[in-house]
Amino acid sequence: MQNSIILFDLDGTLIDSTEAVYESFCFAFKHFNQDIPTFDSVTSQIGHTLDTMFSVLGVKENAILEYISIYKEHYRQICNAKTTLLPYAKEAILEAYSFAHLGVVTTKTGQYSKMLLDHMGVGNYFTCIVGRENVTHPKPNAEPILKALEAFSPLPKENIFMIGDTPLDIQAANNANIQSIGVLSGYATLETLQRYTKNIKNNALEAVQSIKSRLKQ
Repeated sequence: MQNSIILFDLDGTLIDSTEAVYESFCFAFKHFNQDIPTFDSVTSQIGHTLDTMFSVLGVKENAILEYISIYKEHYRQICNAKTTLLPYAKEAILEAYSFAHLGVVTTKTGQYSKMLLDHMGVGNYFTCIVGRENVTHPKPNAEPILKALEAFSPLPKENIFMIGDTPLDIQAANNANIQSIGVLSGYATLETLQRYTKNIKNNALEAVQSIKSRLKQ
């Protein structure tokens, strides 16, 4: 019986789209004849919204929407070919689906997120996908998680979990008053995650297994 809800972040938690993301940033900067950002400067910001990422990379506020438009145009063309499930991600999804209702809460565009998950053969396991266009205030605000929970029948907060690889995921879970687990499969270091939570696992499968064990207690 599915007596819990597990919400997953995408990038760094279930999927690796680093190549697609970085290539699309480079494409946008090249389109506007600007210096290409370094790989590290882009990947260190993955998990934040595109407008935040472009701002941090030095794009002026009045030009950010144009950069995002060019980015998305290129990303849409390459994302399926240049995105993979992380190791143990499919196992994590299947294990979680055996005892929980599943959702995705991401700062990616929800439309592209669904396309990617369907392409990788796992989209049908998720009841809802909440992306950047579905909310006013992205993670670390509670709004994306609360929006996702509208798709499910109510459950006690101790039976609702968010699994993610960045502090934004942990903060959003805290702000929504649900449980959280940080994973080391993505873009934040152990030291960074430890500033926000003591509940840290190596990957999504270990996180799901720990939830299953906790619910049995």
